[in-house]
Amino acid sequence: MPAKTFAVIGMGRFGSSVAKTLYEMGYEVMAIDSCEERIQEYIQYVTYAVQADATDEQALKELGIRNFDVVVVAIGDDIQASILTTLILKELGVKQITVKAQNERHGKVLYKLGADRVVFPERDMGSRIANNLVSPNVLDFIELAEDYSVVEVVAGERLVGKSLIELNIRARFGVNVMAIKSGAHINIAPQADDTIQKDDILVVIGENRDLRRFEQHII
Repeated sequence: MPAKTFAVIGMGRFGSSVAKTLYEMGYEVMAIDSCEERIQEYIQYVTYAVQADATDEQALKELGIRNFDVVVVAIGDDIQASILTTLILKELGVKQITVKAQNERHGKVLYKLGADRVVFPERDMGSRIANNLVSPNVLDFIELAEDYSVVEVVAGERLVGKSLIELNIRARFGVNVMAIKSGAHINIAPQADDTIQKDDILVVIGENRDLRRFEQHII
């Protein structure tokens, strides 16, 4: 099942992008930052906004951090704070920890500490990470414009064994299947009578809200 609640620690460019995207998708999001001004700036874009020191174990306990499905550590340039926060979250028993890394060496340390996922903002947009977090079927997410994206999704059980014409995806969801990946083969011009097989990957384009409806249907 996809996660429902998120905490994002660090409201810099990356962290705020993740937090806002998740909130706009309808999820419960707690934003945490040590800077009061930054918290005030983003208070309207999240469910809760709290000023706190993420390296303070007691403060995180009091916020109920372990109750969130996913915690994203998006602390900026302070690698030491990033590492310490990750260690505390792991010790507190947080279910899933995603951490922003400054470089490959930093990333290796984070994995050794028990981070479930390490991301590099230079390669991964915050909105892409947010979309990947909420849907286990989404393999990749590429933002084309503010409201339009391309996603790669694993075909769920509801789609397997059915043709595109049977599924009527365009009429029902307003999105278009651009390609179907079946193992090493890629069908770049799928026809209406093409049947979706188990483990197929669909490359779909559309408005973000329509893509979300489609993703929820196939889980």
